[in-house]
Parts: sequence; structure tokens; C-alpha cells
Amino acid sequence: MDEVEEEEYICSVEVALNEIGGKWKSLILCTLKDGKLRFSEINNKLPEITQRMLTKNLRELEKDGIILRKVFAEVPPRVEYSLTDKGESVIPILDALCEWGEKYTAPE
Repeated sequence: MDEVEEEEYICSVEVALNEIGGKWKSLILCTLKDGKLRFSEINNKLPEITQRMLTKNLRELEKDGIILRKVFAEVPPRVEYSLTDKGESVIPILDALCEWGEKYTAPE
């Protein structure tokens, strides 16, 4: 049996960026901070993301335990996305980044 090689990181920031980095993941998390949303609702709040890219990022966030995907046995099927406890723990960090961005994009 092959051993799984553990990744080595230079800094713990690298770990965080691997899970929530990229153009869309933090924006998806910000849309979910106020509660559960369906795919189309997330897509409407982020109109520049393609459905393919949204699906890819939602799957990665779910795989990393940051969001929860709940499927309801209805016709037509309904799927809701929400933050896990791990996802909730990221929100203060994203809020701080938002404040920082506002501070440095504000006219002087």
C-alpha cells in the first residue's frame, strides 16, 4: 500500500489559502454568511461566476468541510448550501479583509 505523502507548508497562511484562496471561494463564503442559499441564489449574488466554476468551487469547499450541501428528496430536487462550523470560523477573517480593502480603496 502506498503511503500518502503529507504536504509541507512554509507558513500556516499557505494552509488557509489552499482552502479559501482563489478568486471565488471567499466570495461564495461571504454570500453564505447570512444563512442557507440554493445554487441559483448564490449564482444570482455572484453574476460574474459561471455555473461550471460555481459548481467546482462549491464541491471543493464541501470536500474541505467548509460548507454543507443538503439535498432534499423532492421533485424537483432542492439543494441548499450553508456554512459548517469550520466555515463560520473563517467569516471574521473575511470581514477583516473586507475592512482592510475598504480602508485602502477609499479615496484619500
